[in-house]
Amino acid sequence: MKKILFTVIAAVCMLTSCGGGETASIPSKRPIEQDILSSMTLEEKAGQILFVRCVDEAHEDALMKKNPGGLLMFGCDFEGLTKKQVVNKIKRYQSKSRIPLIIGVDEEGGTVVRVSSNPLLAPEKYASLQEIYKNGGMDALIENAEEKSGLLRELGITINLAPVADVCVNKTDFMYDRSMGCDAEETADCISNIVYAMKENGMDSCLKHFPGYGGTADTHTGSAVDGRGAQSFRQVTENSDGKKYGGDFIPFKAGIDAGADCVLVAHNIVNGLDSENPASLSPAVHDILRGELGFDGVIMTDDIAMGAVAEIEDVYIKAINAGNDLLITTDYETAYEQILSAVRDGRISEKTLDSAVGRILKLKGLL
Repeated sequence: MKKILFTVIAAVCMLTSCGGGETASIPSKRPIEQDILSSMTLEEKAGQILFVRCVDEAHEDALMKKNPGGLLMFGCDFEGLTKKQVVNKIKRYQSKSRIPLIIGVDEEGGTVVRVSSNPLLAPEKYASLQEIYKNGGMDALIENAEEKSGLLRELGITINLAPVADVCVNKTDFMYDRSMGCDAEETADCISNIVYAMKENGMDSCLKHFPGYGGTADTHTGSAVDGRGAQSFRQVTENSDGKKYGGDFIPFKAGIDAGADCVLVAHNIVNGLDSENPASLSPAVHDILRGELGFDGVIMTDDIAMGAVAEIEDVYIKAINAGNDLLITTDYETAYEQILSAVRDGRISEKTLDSAVGRILKLKGLL
């Protein structure tokens, strides 16, 4: 990314230019310096790795004192609001943050729609990628990515936690309805086109849920174990019925090669990769993502409030040391204090923290 002179005005332009719509201004309490990473305090760095679910307005100031890296907005954050009201809401968030915020949503389409569930923001809910592809092919998928990205960008949103790159071919799989419903090669073709269309239309993307859900159960409510071996994630197998299985890494690699900005790591335990730790807390899984697949962008966890990991001791410390850069969390106070304490006493090295924060700042256009 080209070096730029880091002023607050430049940061605003990088993050929120909407091409004719309203944009969110970002007043600063103290100037953002050109060498921003070295100018940040330890407390600011600890806050930057948190991707926090939005709190109500009464608690906003308390959250902003922690300097979160970003805010993740859900359907309730848009409910009943007009486009102008959403723009103004995001302006308010940005105005309270010295360092520009990542503003994210899960607008996958189908069963997961945070923005288009509000009829004041979109004429109808976005259909699932699977439905769009079935009815209109690749051209319809690309058109949907373009339209969706334009709407989100207009509102001041900087990243859509999409597309879902999981390979699910059985209708009984938990993730099937959110996936393309295709084999690995066909899913990979779809994912690469969606990521490219998002990038061309100014929207950051996030591939999920690495290393691939497959037929794994829901991790929102508890632990889920995938018994497959490592090679099934790398290679496609065709059974006697002609159906293709496996190859879960293939769509993620395609998305990475197309320029995906982030990858979200799931909480499922994959025996063939690391039988001891959930993928989100596994150094081995992150090594595959960085080394084998060549991803150098932001790695984020799935929500740490989810049942599969919420009760693990020192979960935030383990998440950072595993190789994550950005942690999705609801309990930002516990996360912040745990991380700050761990850096101070050496359980997290400052080099590790700096590497994570550096990638986050690069995502924001600040490095």
